[in-house]
Amino acid sequence: MAAFYDLIFDIPSDQSYSYRVDDKNEAAVGKRAMVPFGIGSRDCLGYIIAEKDSPPEAIKIESIKKIRRVVDSQPLFDNNDIDIAKWMADYYLCSTGQALSSMIPSGRRMIVPSIADNDEENLNTLSISDEQAEALKEITSGSSKMFYLYGITGSGKTEVFLRAAQYMLNKGKSVIYLVPEISLTHQTAKMIGGRFGSLAATLHSGMSPSTRLSEWMRIRKGEAPIVVGPRSAVFAPVPNLGLIIIDEEHDSSYKSGQSPRYNARQIALRRCSTEGAALVMGSATPSAEAWKLMNEGGMKRLDLTQRLSGGGLPKIIPVSLSKTTGCLTKELKEEIRITAQMGRQTILFMNRRGFAHFYQCPNCNWDLTCKRCSVSLTWHKSRGRCICHYCGYSEAPPDVCPKCGCLEAGYRGFGTEMIEEEMNKAFPDLRLRRIDADTAGKKGGLEDTLSLFKTGLIDVLLGTQMVAKGLNFPGVRLVGIVFADTGLHLPDFRAAERTFSLIVQVAGRAGRYFPDSKVIVQTLRMEDPVITRSCALDVSGFFNAELKQRKALGFPPYTRLIRFVIRAKDNKRADAAIKRLTSIAEPLINNNADLLGPAECPIGIINDNYRRQLILRGSSMASIHSIAKDVLSSYEKGKDAKAYLEIDVDPVSML
Repeated sequence: MAAFYDLIFDIPSDQSYSYRVDDKNEAAVGKRAMVPFGIGSRDCLGYIIAEKDSPPEAIKIESIKKIRRVVDSQPLFDNNDIDIAKWMADYYLCSTGQALSSMIPSGRRMIVPSIADNDEENLNTLSISDEQAEALKEITSGSSKMFYLYGITGSGKTEVFLRAAQYMLNKGKSVIYLVPEISLTHQTAKMIGGRFGSLAATLHSGMSPSTRLSEWMRIRKGEAPIVVGPRSAVFAPVPNLGLIIIDEEHDSSYKSGQSPRYNARQIALRRCSTEGAALVMGSATPSAEAWKLMNEGGMKRLDLTQRLSGGGLPKIIPVSLSKTTGCLTKELKEEIRITAQMGRQTILFMNRRGFAHFYQCPNCNWDLTCKRCSVSLTWHKSRGRCICHYCGYSEAPPDVCPKCGCLEAGYRGFGTEMIEEEMNKAFPDLRLRRIDADTAGKKGGLEDTLSLFKTGLIDVLLGTQMVAKGLNFPGVRLVGIVFADTGLHLPDFRAAERTFSLIVQVAGRAGRYFPDSKVIVQTLRMEDPVITRSCALDVSGFFNAELKQRKALGFPPYTRLIRFVIRAKDNKRADAAIKRLTSIAEPLINNNADLLGPAECPIGIINDNYRRQLILRGSSMASIHSIAKDVLSSYEKGKDAKAYLEIDVDPVSML
């Protein structure tokens, strides 16, 4: 029995700390423990990563504190998990403790979870197309370890994924199946539960910590060799990993928004490389990075070109919003009416919740902005408040413009609430349901709505990105994209790619089982290449043009980026910190790297924090990673404790 243990903590420091064994001798590598730590020796949760028979050199035994309590009866993680955490810490420039904390469920007790079930027919009995069979043959042949299943929406990618998973399970191997959103987790888990029964497990942040911990331990014991979930499920402790599937690979939600800012695709690549597993990604709209990799032969591309359930590609019609009063053009209203008369269903998509996008004076252009962020407040009519979607600040709108006294100050633009109101007025007899962050937060709200829509008890489904990805509804004839331009104006080099993917993905919800489907794309930019190419479903044309532009401008996938963001409560303190960071970085720049900035972030203030950024750009990650480490090492020595530094390796958002 070891007498001493090394623990790490969820803190920025990468140092480990030694403790003596607890009184009950329950400590072991892979368990969590409560130990005295820091000022006042308050109890903190730590992760036991090593055991030793003797204390560290030059440290007296009596000065080493004792583990007070071991949290877990069985180890939660092993040396493989510790290795992943160490790799993450090195790559994403965080501490090993922060990395390990992001991997491990936080529950303290276990609750037996219910196993996903499915009352649909077992899809294993269905025949597959020649294209699907050929793709499956390639994946299972072992000829390569990296594949991309590139197929139009409704072409049967999911069935290929499931059969590849079955093949791996038959060989005694485990499978991780990643989806981008929790809403898709429920649908995919139900399908996998019907196929694999108790062999399947689910991991996602919407589960209670206790339930998540229970699933984690069931997976670790080998009782659930197939795991489905969003981003964090990539860490599932499956034994004998054989395959990782990344569905809707292009989706930005695979990237974590807080430290460590890991990308599940990168972690999947790492796990597959070190554990000898295959990686299969798929989408109708690949990321620019994946498209380039496929074209250059770095990943084997498998094509699916036909819809399989009797449906055809929808007819996509761009319609100008320029002369429309309200949210819905006469063309979209007419198609909604025709669809309802046919007994079919409509999906309306608007990637902006609330009633109106901003509250503005038409006389002097005064805009009601957040008191804590440099963004406009969104008018939520149902709550009678203007709300900030970044920090949650809210206030009632003024009766008159506080700048010029104009009585006509009011809301401009529109969101899902306004569309809902207009739809109820125009089509009072239709059963409409809205799903966005305001409505889906209620327990079971999202699942219930999607279930009702699938069974035909809802005529019109109105929503944000939740209705855009991966959902399969047989009755949908019409999709209306109420305003396609919302993301095009954002100051981010990926704005065009995101808009294109979103339009194509939303359009793909229409006509999966019938050949007469339509998509109405409402826009103020009828001639914009992103709009015209997405309406033509011209994926190749879009990426050829987009990659040509990215190469000319020196942006990914032709370069790699590391983004430093300084935030501070004081404007001058933020400026001083970013100036100091830049002064450290500039002498380290070589021929393979350059700096963009320093500059104010596009969203300059969030929650009373002033934000400044410096971007390190290089021809490869190796060319900038060592520079970033040196910058951080020097910066940490004399940093301002009231100016916080965020590091984002391979950022997906530049806002």
